[in-house]
Amino acid sequence: MVKQASATDEQAGADKDAPLKEDIRLLGRLLGDILREQEGEEVFAVVETIRQTAVRFRREADAGAAKELDGMLKILTKEQTISVVRAFSYFSHLANIAEDQHHIRRRRAHLLAGSTPQRGSIGHALCKLKEAGVGEDTVKGFFQDALIAPVLTAHPTEVQRKSILDAEHDIARLLAERDLPLTPKERAANQHMLRARVSTLWQTRMLRYSKLTVADEIENALSYYRITFLRELPALYDDIEADIAGQYCTPEAPIDAPYVQMGSWIGGDRDGNPNVNAGTMRHALERQATTIMDFYLDEAHALGAELSVSTLMVACSPALQVLADTSPDTSDHRSDEPYRRALIGIYARLASTARELGATNILRKEVGHAEPYASPAAFSADLQVLIDSLDANHGGALARPRLTTLKRAADIFGFHLASLDMRQSSDIHERVLAELFAKAGVQADYAALDEDAKVKLLLAELAQSRLLFSPYIEYSAETDSELTILRAAREIRQRYGARAIRNYIISHTETVSDLLEVLVLQQETGLLRRSADGESTLDLMVIPLFETIPDLQRAAGIMESVMALPLVKQLIAKQGQIQEVMLGYSDSNKDGGFLTSNWELYKAEVSLVEIFAKAGVKLRLFHGRGGTVGRGGGPSYEAILAQPKGTVNGQIRLTEQGEIIASKFSNAEIGRRNLELLVAATLEASLTPPASDEGQKTQLARFESVMGEISGLAYKAYRNLVYETPGFTDYFFAATPIAEIAELNLGSRPASRKSTKRIEDLRAIPWGFSWGQCRLLLPGWYGFGSAVGGWMAAGKREERLAQLRDMVQHWPFFATLLSNMDMVLAKTDLAIASRYAELVADKELRERIFKRITEEYALTLECLEAITGARERLAGNPLLARSITNRFPYLDPLNHLQVELIKRRRNLSAESDLADPRVHRGIHLSINGVAAGLRNTG
Repeated sequence: MVKQASATDEQAGADKDAPLKEDIRLLGRLLGDILREQEGEEVFAVVETIRQTAVRFRREADAGAAKELDGMLKILTKEQTISVVRAFSYFSHLANIAEDQHHIRRRRAHLLAGSTPQRGSIGHALCKLKEAGVGEDTVKGFFQDALIAPVLTAHPTEVQRKSILDAEHDIARLLAERDLPLTPKERAANQHMLRARVSTLWQTRMLRYSKLTVADEIENALSYYRITFLRELPALYDDIEADIAGQYCTPEAPIDAPYVQMGSWIGGDRDGNPNVNAGTMRHALERQATTIMDFYLDEAHALGAELSVSTLMVACSPALQVLADTSPDTSDHRSDEPYRRALIGIYARLASTARELGATNILRKEVGHAEPYASPAAFSADLQVLIDSLDANHGGALARPRLTTLKRAADIFGFHLASLDMRQSSDIHERVLAELFAKAGVQADYAALDEDAKVKLLLAELAQSRLLFSPYIEYSAETDSELTILRAAREIRQRYGARAIRNYIISHTETVSDLLEVLVLQQETGLLRRSADGESTLDLMVIPLFETIPDLQRAAGIMESVMALPLVKQLIAKQGQIQEVMLGYSDSNKDGGFLTSNWELYKAEVSLVEIFAKAGVKLRLFHGRGGTVGRGGGPSYEAILAQPKGTVNGQIRLTEQGEIIASKFSNAEIGRRNLELLVAATLEASLTPPASDEGQKTQLARFESVMGEISGLAYKAYRNLVYETPGFTDYFFAATPIAEIAELNLGSRPASRKSTKRIEDLRAIPWGFSWGQCRLLLPGWYGFGSAVGGWMAAGKREERLAQLRDMVQHWPFFATLLSNMDMVLAKTDLAIASRYAELVADKELRERIFKRITEEYALTLECLEAITGARERLAGNPLLARSITNRFPYLDPLNHLQVELIKRRRNLSAESDLADPRVHRGIHLSINGVAAGLRNTG
């Protein structure tokens, strides 16, 4: 809920922010010194003048300042323009690093104070559950059965190069070091290194000259495992066990189930990405396996150095002695050191396993040959032998932290590191099956059949023992590719384990036949098999993705029908009586607007819970959330707690996309905190007892009824602007940098599904990203003002306003919706947006569309303020409010420069000799800087 902060709170917050300001001043001063040194005093003076003028433009809404700024930007040389854009872009990056470090500092201060557990921590969740009467056995049962999976995806708004991330990681480490007690000499050395790393940043190319490949995206994602996940995720498990023991005053006991597991779409998501194929899937798993095996090998080597325990001093278990005796190490020097000998054997087996899984560069050669591990479980079992022997022989303290952490990592990551999801669009499946049916002589025109006929044919095919495919028939390239990909999935599972690939997601699921088609394709490629007794085994869970507003409205009905089919019932039973459904936030927002998208997602979840309960099947929801609020972004903790009751139940997957991955996981400590927030929210949402009070149920029904009415009005307002207003598409393509974004080497996926200028064909990600760049962030708020204003006007205003205030107070869904919108509105800037509107050549169109947007913005602010009582944005989150305000003086010039550069570029013919690649480069640099400054924009 949004609340007004007191002056005392503001003062206290300001005092606590003193170290942040000091860090920002230091980094800004270092960047300024480097700018003077490397670009000259004149460029530094230009940067400062532009900054000061932009501040005046913002604070005073000064038309003179706007004109002055415009004139200054027009006379910049191309070289000066690049330098100025880079300076402001890098300051945004450095400010992000300082803020991340400040978040860590504040959290540590809270922990050191020894006060109550911080909201969002496991301790806080356990405390609340215990107060609600939830016992320890219930909590431990939750962790035994839970699956919580962040899924990393690559998308075309990821603007960071790995080289930049590496330099920033070093700057963050050095900044953190300054909080330690340092001698004057150490502090001077630290500042020298900071200056060197900022210099490295300045001299490193920010942009890619070549388009990012899928292989590049895979490597970028793997860097976050090395920084954060490999160590922080196992450590989080240890913390959770300690928190449970502390809360319930019982001995600490391990929870063996891997309840948090990592997922990935990078290399397996081929929906709209022609660059993903069987080869990228194999490459993804090979690189993932190499990454985790390198970690295991390094840790096993380090343990060999640490565990110098001698049997001359203390006994060991018989099982450990067997491990030592089977080791290839026969050195007399280690005859009394069974742990070292056992680890040399484990290392040798890991090295053999790594080579078998595709690793080609093992840095430390093993002592001798050993057989590879048949499975991660066998590796884990060997580590458990060491742990048990130490525990039994006064060496329990030696198992922590490295040995137990390595054992935990083996259980979490296996030999595959992360489960790779497969995804493809339903229309591709239909085309492939249409060709298979036609060439097998089964059905001449499958695509022309109605839905009932398709379902009947597909079920009949699933009952057959023969295949449609023949190796003696020539098929289209598309059909060959799709079948090859599925066969590759089967090979990958055999090589890396069943957890390597276990999900198949169907984009644009609209009918029951869309799911059955994928079952037939799995049958064609050996992923769906029937035994002699008629029992079927399915390797890849078939997961529908409901994306548009109509799809969400059909979701429950489709799942009810498909789960009633005998074959599907049997397959779900073999999956452990669980079925996953994915919900798409991005496309539903682009289709119906922010408010309606959220409401239809909520309704779909409630309906799915009812249908699944009736079928006796456990529902796991996969939330396709993006970075922006318009694409389901915002704080994950609040989002999970705001889910309808019964939709979590210990089972949740959610996507982490684009630059949000860097924001959350490029710092190990912040990454650990984000993982904890995810687990704590899932725990709390799953185990908090439901309200039994009839009054509360009646209240919720009333809230939902109001929300339904408002949503209808919001949908109408949004659709009217985006899809029904003549010229709106032209306005969008002119008043945002969408064309320039599409040209950036940001990702391997095209920005649009088709080569058109239709908004329907544009991907939701660049749609939202473009609105963020021009500082309107329209997908995160448009339609709210018209909807709420219209709804209040249709009745007694004060009574209806009181209802809305009641909803904010007592309904987490509505409170979170408004809180997220509040954050978007804090980043929205009509003055900046008006500069982008000037890019629209048609004056009548420009004024007509921009006037509608500004009127809706004013109405949205008026309604939000009336409901919350807060006249300032982010009144309930003063730290974030100050953060946004503090960075605007450095962000605004980037927007002004971007507009000027776009004007220059669009006024030149692409074929003209006058077209300068530096203009193009400047635009792309500004896109990077604005994205960094706004953070959750992609």
